[in-house]
Amino acid sequence: MKTLSIIIPCFNEVNTIQEIIKRVRASKIMLQKQIIVIDDCSTDGTLELLNKLLKNQVDIIYSQNVNKGKGAAIRKGLEFATGDVLLIQDADLEYDPDEYSKLLTPILENKADVVYGSRFLSTGPRRVIYFWHKAGNNFLTLLSNIFTNLDLTDMETCYKVFTKSVASQLTINEDRFGIEPEITARISKMNVRIYEVGISYYGRTYAEGKKIGWRDGFRAIYCIVKYNLR
Repeated sequence: MKTLSIIIPCFNEVNTIQEIIKRVRASKIMLQKQIIVIDDCSTDGTLELLNKLLKNQVDIIYSQNVNKGKGAAIRKGLEFATGDVLLIQDADLEYDPDEYSKLLTPILENKADVVYGSRFLSTGPRRVIYFWHKAGNNFLTLLSNIFTNLDLTDMETCYKVFTKSVASQLTINEDRFGIEPEITARISKMNVRIYEVGISYYGRTYAEGKKIGWRDGFRAIYCIVKYNLR
């Protein structure tokens, strides 16, 4: 049986980490799961909860010794991943593991090597929150598409799925949220088949723990230019 490696980067998600792991384990897919949680030096008790209550529900728990960012956590997770397919899952409940099946289908049917889950193609529920956040996302996706010549609708999505052969070719330099345009730039230069599927989205407010901000948007612009013109 093929294996799906699920990399979950987390930082200060004590209120959601238990539920997201429960949902990941409950997701119905025809692959064996390898669950990898990379704690990015949380200070709110997330790591203690993982080690105390969740260690028997997770295959690998690794703690960064300093807070480095989402990109650094995913880079570390890739070192542990052994699956035939790899998937990135945020720990904040904004993305629903019940949708793994639709994300995996193009790969399992040998139609795709990479699948992005798009929040803007879906007819499913999408929480209405910030206009400027969506506008910024659309701008970054458009700018990325101009450089990559792809026609993605949601470059900044968390849900990115790769075959093992593609993941083994990925080099991630960005430590924070710049990994989204970096990964997109890198796969655009590979001879791979890229698909998008619509997904639901349950976004959080900043009061509820959302972490990405305007500085990350400027870094994304820099990364789009940097990694596409290399």
